[in-house]
Amino acid sequence: MALQVWTVGEDGEDLKNHRELLPLSKLQEIGVLYWHLDPKRPESEEELAKIRKDRGYNYMDNLDICPGKLANFEEKLKNFFTEHMHADEEIRYSLEGGGYFDVHDKDDNWVQIWIKEGDIIVLPVGISHRFTLDAANHVKLMKLFLGEPVWIAHNRPQEDHPVWQEYVKRLTDDNAGLALAAH
Repeated sequence: MALQVWTVGEDGEDLKNHRELLPLSKLQEIGVLYWHLDPKRPESEEELAKIRKDRGYNYMDNLDICPGKLANFEEKLKNFFTEHMHADEEIRYSLEGGGYFDVHDKDDNWVQIWIKEGDIIVLPVGISHRFTLDAANHVKLMKLFLGEPVWIAHNRPQEDHPVWQEYVKRLTDDNAGLALAAH
């Protein structure tokens, strides 16, 4: 199944009560990258190794988000859903389960990305986003990093932050350097 993307409200609610799907080009406009692999197939390990090499991801670890497996589950889930950005790319590969990444589009509307098993997304440096689980209430994610992991969230508003300003500049420069990769 292809990645599903739609517009949501401020609290993550479905604005039209039927999840009107948006084209993946909506993600391309804001620099979100996407791949789909099958984590149960050995061939996917080679594809993942190629993605890691091509993009310079030299560190990875896993995070199992569900009650009973993540300490302070409710508090951490609330923190994940607080709108924030990072000074590094955020790369997530769903190994099991699923969840929603909400990002802002060019018009500052929330766009919800439903990642499920096998989906890899890369959120560009400086993009404002948040995360929550889907109805299954579980996701196991592989987190990939460029170099040593840096996990500092800058909660919004951050309009004066240089990373935010550079992201906005890239968006307004005819998408220079922003592209969507999918297979």
